[in-house]
Amino acid sequence: MTTAATDLADPAAMALDLRYGTDHPSGLRWNPTIAGLLDHRSVRAYLPDPLPVGTIETLVAAAQSAATSSNLQLWSVVAVSDADKRAKLAELAGGQKHIAEAPVILLFIADLARPAMIANDAGVAAEGYDFLESFVVAAIDAALAAQNAVVAAESLGLATVYIGAMRNDPEAVAALIGLPPRAMVVFGLVVGHADPARPAAVKPRLPQTVVLHHESYALEHQRAGIAAYDDTARTFQTAQGQNPVGWRALIVSRGRNAAALNGRDRLKVALRALGIALR
Repeated sequence: MTTAATDLADPAAMALDLRYGTDHPSGLRWNPTIAGLLDHRSVRAYLPDPLPVGTIETLVAAAQSAATSSNLQLWSVVAVSDADKRAKLAELAGGQKHIAEAPVILLFIADLARPAMIANDAGVAAEGYDFLESFVVAAIDAALAAQNAVVAAESLGLATVYIGAMRNDPEAVAALIGLPPRAMVVFGLVVGHADPARPAAVKPRLPQTVVLHHESYALEHQRAGIAAYDDTARTFQTAQGQNPVGWRALIVSRGRNAAALNGRDRLKVALRALGIALR
């Protein structure tokens, strides 16, 4: 067991600079696990090399070790390695080439089909699984599980990126992998070997003065930190060869209208078409 240190060494300070820019918290405790977490980056350039034998099973074991509400375990995962299926998933996700490049994508499922089957086998009603609460629990369970898989993958020297665009056309994704009614892919997780010729960078996050609140929530006081983060985001975007529009522009653009959701404005309709009632 590693003993946490209260004094940050130079590598820790460098990691915090990458994650926050100059406006980062002080006095953090430090160990290799925290170092790995702060070094996370979304990778969108992969080598086609297959994963070592046993990798997927290792990631799923880590995922299953995450917390799950009331031990209901309302999630499942489909590992897609078939090149044709990955190409189709890339197309459904708006042309995200890294889905086809990497050797596997893990599709995390909010799974209300399994408890409905168990209830049906027992000859009892499964009405509780028709309510919004049950879908929320299933989606949260899937997210917690997937994040454990990410940490495990990165500890093995692998790279990952989440694919929220699996929700652009949930019915088509469900059909591609043969999902039963009451199940939906809530996101994908690409896993593979990062292409060293196309490295990914650590993306800065909002300062803790914006996201961390003590005892009660304060909205108005966030403006200064958000403005500072906008400058940090522009610096990062410039260094990455991107249009330096800042972060607030992203927030405004994403919420401007239904079209900005890339098809996900019809998510309630899609869920009901997949047998998830959302009562």
